[in-house]
Amino acid sequence: MSDEKKPEALEEEEEKVEEQEVEAPEEAPAEEETAEEPKEEEVHYENAVNKGDFIKLEMTGTAEETGEVFETTSEETAREHGIHSEERAYGPRLVIVGEGFVLRGLDSRLPGTPFDEEKEIQVPAEEAFGERNPANVQTVPYRVLRSKGVTPMVGAELDIDGRPAIIRSVGAGRVQVDYNHPLAGRNITYKVKVAEHITEDKKKMEALIGRRFLGIEPGEFEIKKTKKKLRIGVPDKIFFGENIQIAKRGVALDILRYFPELDEVEYYETIKRS
Repeated sequence: MSDEKKPEALEEEEEKVEEQEVEAPEEAPAEEETAEEPKEEEVHYENAVNKGDFIKLEMTGTAEETGEVFETTSEETAREHGIHSEERAYGPRLVIVGEGFVLRGLDSRLPGTPFDEEKEIQVPAEEAFGERNPANVQTVPYRVLRSKGVTPMVGAELDIDGRPAIIRSVGAGRVQVDYNHPLAGRNITYKVKVAEHITEDKKKMEALIGRRFLGIEPGEFEIKKTKKKLRIGVPDKIFFGENIQIAKRGVALDILRYFPELDEVEYYETIKRS
């Protein structure tokens, strides 16, 4: 009986079952892929400032509401507005655009600034020194400040427990202390002019040195570059300054950051027969 031929109808039915078993299930419709938004290409400006540029910048910052000049690279302007300081060096400032060398709101607006032309740049309060925060205005007992060696006087700008503050009022044994930045809540206008666009590597390195070693001409440092190392010869007068080791480390870190092809910075000194 086992060798008997199966009825044709049964054979056909089994074939259909086999076909059904091997059929691939229908694929579910693929979910629509979310198209990635194209990245915005960085604009390149001709004959103007671009992000990453090394520039020497002349700049004067003014509070729009009061016309108060609070910052300038011009010694003459500083004297004229009563903000001159003998402790600082005046002249165009090194700025690597986009690297936070100046106020954030100004930094982001420098690209597109034409070379050798003065330009006004408006910076809103939130991108300058921030909005005023009422929580930063506090009332402190007079005796507490006196115990810290602070003599409160209205309008005085003091350092209290490591925080800069302004005394707003004094009376009845209490002092109102404002920890907000003096320019908080104010829109700022900068007048800027690019005094120099630095493109040569050696000039860039000298600019980074000059930024740390104030009062010494960067050209007095010898710079010798190999494939992976930069050797800096320091002049004799450097040893009469303060915080020399901090400045040397700062220069080295700056150079390694902006010149990724270098692996190390080495300082050397030369003493000649007098």
